[in-house]
Amino acid sequence: MGKKFFVSDCEGPISVNDNAFELAGHFIENGEKFFQIVSHYDDVLADEIKRPDYTAGSTLKLILPFLKAFGATNQNMKEFSRENVLLIPGARATLSLVKQIMPSYIVSTSYKPYIQALCDLTGFPFDQCYCTRLDLDRYVMDDEDIKKLKEFTSSIVSEPEFDNLENIFWEEIPQMNIGSIIDEVKTVGGEAKKEAVLDIMVKNSFQGHNLMYVGDSITDVEPLNFAREEGGVSVSFNGNEFALENASIAVIADNTTVTSVIADLFNRYNRRVVLEFVASFEKDPEKTVEDLPVDPQLALKLSETNTRMELITKDNFGELKEDSCKFRKEVRGESIGGLG
Repeated sequence: MGKKFFVSDCEGPISVNDNAFELAGHFIENGEKFFQIVSHYDDVLADEIKRPDYTAGSTLKLILPFLKAFGATNQNMKEFSRENVLLIPGARATLSLVKQIMPSYIVSTSYKPYIQALCDLTGFPFDQCYCTRLDLDRYVMDDEDIKKLKEFTSSIVSEPEFDNLENIFWEEIPQMNIGSIIDEVKTVGGEAKKEAVLDIMVKNSFQGHNLMYVGDSITDVEPLNFAREEGGVSVSFNGNEFALENASIAVIADNTTVTSVIADLFNRYNRRVVLEFVASFEKDPEKTVEDLPVDPQLALKLSETNTRMELITKDNFGELKEDSCKFRKEVRGESIGGLG
């Protein structure tokens, strides 16, 4: 039968944060608006244009020269991240459960300092995490480059047109010393998240049908689709349209207890039981937890949450997209919830 294993994105399914967005807002002038523009540009390159060798989630390396120009360092990024971790209710208990019942991993586009901070807070082992690693301090930036990058920031905010961003990111910045950071930092998003899942499988001789993957955004498209196609469990947790298009199960919830329930059922039984549980829960939640083999303690906790679960179909996709995106913004805030 093989050993089941659990993999989750971090920001969204586990935490409320978008750490890179928050770092941009903290360090960069007009940083939140700047980040939203660059994030939308990233979505266009990854999903619409499908630029070869471009990875969804590359916003996190595109903004690095600007973070450094406005004074970000390894240390103050670490301190900011440590002071601002905000978990989805239930996440600490969910991480504790899943790591007890099966091999569990976090695969996140987030920067390493944030994932380290989250692991310190929750007790989840950092050596079972994949994330975007960087050393901002090793890159040198002179006064002229700082001045240019601050001018580029203003230009992006005032003129967010595609051609302007193309020129800044692929013509201007590559000519600067700091430009090498965009090539050298490898973000863990999109295809790189799927590669992380494959790395976990190779190292542990796991099979794809034994995978439970939880994601919520464009950076989770490839691993969500992989889990679904391999016959595993593929969950969109308060996901946007990108996640919903590639998952089998839509979860709309204010608490991660539902993740614990699905993980426990999958570990003890199989995908069929999970899908039966979700289909039944949609019709009658109370009867479902009584009739199906849901852990009694988890069932009690689940009854105290605001949770909706459905199998994703062509018929309900439009409604789920509208409701999940709306709830996502309620849980994570309008600015973060609206990002790809």
